[in-house]
Amino acid sequence: MQSAIAELESKGQAARAASRRLAYLSTETKNRALQNIAESLISRQEEILAANRIDYDKSKSAGMGEAMLDRLILSASRLEGMAHDVRAVAALPDPVGETFDMHTMPNGLQVGKRRVPLGVIGAIYESRPNVTVDISILCLKSGNAIILRGGREAVHSNGALARIVQDVATRAGVPQGAVQFIESAERALVDHMLRMKGTIDLIIPRGGQGLILKVAENAAMPVVTGGVGVCHTYVDRRADLDKAVAIAYNAKVQRPTVCNALDTLLVHEDVAESYLPLVAREWAKAGVEMRCDERALKILQPIPILKLVRATEQDWGKEFLALIAAIRMVESLDEALDYIGRYGSGHSEAIITEDYSAAMRFLAEVDSACVYVNASTRFTDGGQFGLGAEVGISTQKFHARGPMGLKELTTYKWTILGNGQIRP
Repeated sequence: MQSAIAELESKGQAARAASRRLAYLSTETKNRALQNIAESLISRQEEILAANRIDYDKSKSAGMGEAMLDRLILSASRLEGMAHDVRAVAALPDPVGETFDMHTMPNGLQVGKRRVPLGVIGAIYESRPNVTVDISILCLKSGNAIILRGGREAVHSNGALARIVQDVATRAGVPQGAVQFIESAERALVDHMLRMKGTIDLIIPRGGQGLILKVAENAAMPVVTGGVGVCHTYVDRRADLDKAVAIAYNAKVQRPTVCNALDTLLVHEDVAESYLPLVAREWAKAGVEMRCDERALKILQPIPILKLVRATEQDWGKEFLALIAAIRMVESLDEALDYIGRYGSGHSEAIITEDYSAAMRFLAEVDSACVYVNASTRFTDGGQFGLGAEVGISTQKFHARGPMGLKELTTYKWTILGNGQIRP
């Protein structure tokens, strides 16, 4: 264990040294590295998929659940998608060096802010190999060094991807040591990473609630927490029911194992008798289990094809990560807002309505990272928001909120230009 900790410390120091050079690396060099990474994800896909197959088979044999297996598995099409995201980040403006809020004081001093990298980012994550690439490319483009520590269930996949990123980035001119991968799966290394305050400037955990809480409670440096998504869609009394069916279907079924999928459907009692059978029949085609309150259950029980369960208190505020949804009827927008305030996780919430006042009130009063009107919560994603990719989705309020892209991996310094001014 001591040798593994020594290796971690060594890699941390190498990342810190590389971060100083990364801070002023040219945009051209960074973009060339990203383009090379995108090309290598395709040209070396056999190597990547072979490593991923080892992880997948081992995890499946060990009894890993379907939601986690879905996050773990890679395919040619998923690698194509990853390459597309890398190219999208390369095409984005470089945030480093941007000057903003510049103004001239009465004494002639020109005062402003310049965007700079954070320094060294530590990423601790579970199951999803694409995180290795997403975080690496966003850190490289934003001038940050990165230390990657994935879960043991994806160690072969993450290792293959990290080696490719390291190899092609270095050949493009990125400083040696800018991307570090911790191969050991020893849990004690996570504890040690969380104490490396002088080396790591920010920790980003991505995974289950247990991991996120552990990191948030034990890290000596700032932490960006999020990822646990208890997402609600509220169908208002003035909803377009066709829109409401399509949106609820997409939000629940399109990819149910991710954090921005719908968990609880709130339905105004004025439209429940018309709407619930429509959405329930569509969900039934995909095999969705519906955990209903008493009033919703009464409406839906006459329909024989449905998977209906009487909801319990444990179903409210639960992230299902599966083809399961809770359904609750409400008497008003006020009740829907109160419910979301009590059970929401601060991730993504949506209202379906043609009432402008209700929509604006929902936007104003729901305190979540992403709040939607007449759209699926499945859009909460860095790529969908034009960020190219994301290092995670923050459900906290400092220093970033929602999908985190390039600018969220930077801070700023004040720059002051003078001509001999002295303070009287």
